[in-house]
Amino acid sequence: MRIAINGFGRIGRTILRQVLSLPQHSDVELVLINDIAAPETCAYLFKYDSTFGPYSGSVTCDNAALNIDGRAIPLSHSADLARVDLSGVDVLLDCTGVARSSDVAGRGLSVGAGKVLISGPSPAAEVTVVLGANEDQLGNARIVSNASCTTNGLAPLVKLLDEIGGLVSGHMTTIHCYTNSQPMVDAPRGDLARSRAGALSMVPTTSSATHLIDVVLPQLAGRISGAAVRVPTASVSAIDLVATLDHSMSADQLTHRLRGAVEASDVLGWTDLPLVSSDLRTRPESLVLAGPEIRMIGERQVRVFGWYDNEWGFSARMLDVARLMAGK
Repeated sequence: MRIAINGFGRIGRTILRQVLSLPQHSDVELVLINDIAAPETCAYLFKYDSTFGPYSGSVTCDNAALNIDGRAIPLSHSADLARVDLSGVDVLLDCTGVARSSDVAGRGLSVGAGKVLISGPSPAAEVTVVLGANEDQLGNARIVSNASCTTNGLAPLVKLLDEIGGLVSGHMTTIHCYTNSQPMVDAPRGDLARSRAGALSMVPTTSSATHLIDVVLPQLAGRISGAAVRVPTASVSAIDLVATLDHSMSADQLTHRLRGAVEASDVLGWTDLPLVSSDLRTRPESLVLAGPEIRMIGERQVRVFGWYDNEWGFSARMLDVARLMAGK
C-alpha cells in the first residue's frame, strides 16, 4: 500500500512511528510527507516526542527528505496540496485538521491520489467509518473520515452493548487529555471554558462523538448523549458510559458476554488489572475495557469504563482503514 501524509502533526508523526516500528505495516510504502514547517522542525519533532519519548533510530533531514535510519522519505512544504504530485499514491492520509470542505478534501485526488482518509470529523467526507462499528458502509468511497478518537472507542462499545442486551439509552463522559485546541495559559477561545489553561484545570466541554455516534450508527440515533471533561494529562483518555439495556442480566453475565466479544474483536481490548492512564500509552486498541470497573445497577442499567490512547490507537485505526480503502 502506497500512502502519503499531509500534515506532520501529532497524528502524522505517530502514524510514521508505527509504519517504521511495527512489523504488520511492512507492506506500507510512505511516498511523501507534506507539511508547511521547516524540514529541521519536522525532523526534530519526530525525533524528540514529549509523549512517546525519543525515536531510537537516526533522524536527519535536508530540504527534500527526512532521512530516518538511512531511509529517505520525500518531503514537500506546500500549503496548497494541489501543487504536490501524488501520482501512484493509493491513499492520502490528510492529518491537517482543515479538510472540512469538498474543495480542500478533494485536492489530493486532483493531483493523483486514489483516495483520501481524513484524520477527524469532516462534512466533506462521503462516509465516516469506524472499525468495529460500520466498516461495511465503506464501499468504494474516495473521501472518507476516520471520525474522532473518542468515536472510535465509543461506537464499537455501543454497538456491542446493543447486540448483547438491546441498548435503550445511555450517557457517555469522556475524560480526555488536553489537546492543542486549548491554550497553555488563559487566552480567548470561542468556548469560554476552553479559554482556560489546559494543563491547570479540569475543563467541562463538548465531545464530537455525541453527534458522530448518530452518523456511524444511525440505527441507534438519539439514544446516546455525551460530554467531555478535559484533564491535565498529556496522553490517554477514558470513556465512562452508563447505559440502560432492554434485557435484564446479572453483572457476571454482562462481564462474561463483554469479555467473550472483546476476545473476538480486532479493535477492543480488556484488562483485569487496576491500571491508570499512563499504563495504556501506545496501546493500539480503540478502547481497552476495564473489567474491575464494570457495574450493574439493578438488572438493566450498566456502567462500563474503558481506556484509549487517543493518539496511538487512533493512528493505528488510520492505517487499518487506509488498508481497507486501498483494497477496494
